[in-house]
Amino acid sequence: MKTIVNLVFLFIIFQLTTNHLEAQNLTIKPLRLAVAGLVHGHAPFILGRKGKTDIKLVGVYEKNNELAQRYSNKYGFNPSLIYSDLVKMLDVVKPDAVVAFGTILDHMMVVEACAPRGIHVMVEKPLATTLEQAEKMLELAKKYNIFLLTDFETSWYPSTVKSYQLVNDSSFVGNVRKVVFHDGHQGPKELGCNKEFLDWLTDPILNGGGAMIDFGCYGANLMTYLMKGQMPVSVTAITQHFKPEVYQKVEDEGTIIVTYPTAQCIIQASWNWPFSRKDIEIYGDYGYVLASNNTTMHLKNYKTNAEITFLATSKNTDVYEDPFEYFINVLNGKIKMKNYDLYSPENNIIVVKILDAAKTSSKTGKTIFF
Repeated sequence: MKTIVNLVFLFIIFQLTTNHLEAQNLTIKPLRLAVAGLVHGHAPFILGRKGKTDIKLVGVYEKNNELAQRYSNKYGFNPSLIYSDLVKMLDVVKPDAVVAFGTILDHMMVVEACAPRGIHVMVEKPLATTLEQAEKMLELAKKYNIFLLTDFETSWYPSTVKSYQLVNDSSFVGNVRKVVFHDGHQGPKELGCNKEFLDWLTDPILNGGGAMIDFGCYGANLMTYLMKGQMPVSVTAITQHFKPEVYQKVEDEGTIIVTYPTAQCIIQASWNWPFSRKDIEIYGDYGYVLASNNTTMHLKNYKTNAEITFLATSKNTDVYEDPFEYFINVLNGKIKMKNYDLYSPENNIIVVKILDAAKTSSKTGKTIFF
């Protein structure tokens, strides 16, 4: 009798263990991911992602076969995954999700193809080249119940998360009064971007503009996050063309002033600086937060009058330093995005509204009121 009980007990343990392992396998089942376009210089973010098993690359859409084959050789994905027709790729490989690394203009095409098929999408910044496109993309995402995310490098920064916490989750800064963003570099050609990237990045149709769009979107995205999705009152912008011999079609310098009822935002975007920078200055009633880069921060509060240098890391913030891990956790329900979160379509609609107004302002010389 004892032997029978032991056997039954062992069988139950075996079943529980098997069920647990099956549950684990379901949990860690890799996301079937396809790539739409390779001409974006950020495509290596996904192609060069190594040492993780949470994603299975199932298809690569790219019309430029020479570029696709070159990337296949460089990053080691099977050339049989390459398709020159986006719709065919989606219908053959049936991915769970798509990441778009084509031109910004192509984002609309990707969402139009993916949304009716129930395929989730993450695009590179900014969401769209025009407000009309952005609104149509959001409409499709809602209609077909897909997630539509926009990826910014600054969303991965520990200093971004810590800045938000100091502004909104504590009284360290108080009411935000002024925020200044510096985003730029020497210029895409000077930086050594490849021809495929440079060809569309400097095209006003394919990219929506030049430096003001390429880098102005960072500040618009982060300010919308800090202001919890509040719409601005007005936008004023100035663009200049310091290197017309290099950038013939688009501006290489831009400054955007975005006003709110109780705050002001200045976004400085440039393809003319002697070095790359992405930094934030946040000034409030009680103190300031200066994020010099992705980790280094300088903090000062009027109560102590002492300046503190703080190193923000993934250990002392809840940042996701891998955007694809973030995407996966949105899809599996682990992350519930708020409307003003950095990746959210609602935030990024406002980003496009700010950029759209900035383009109009720079052309007309007038302040644009919402």
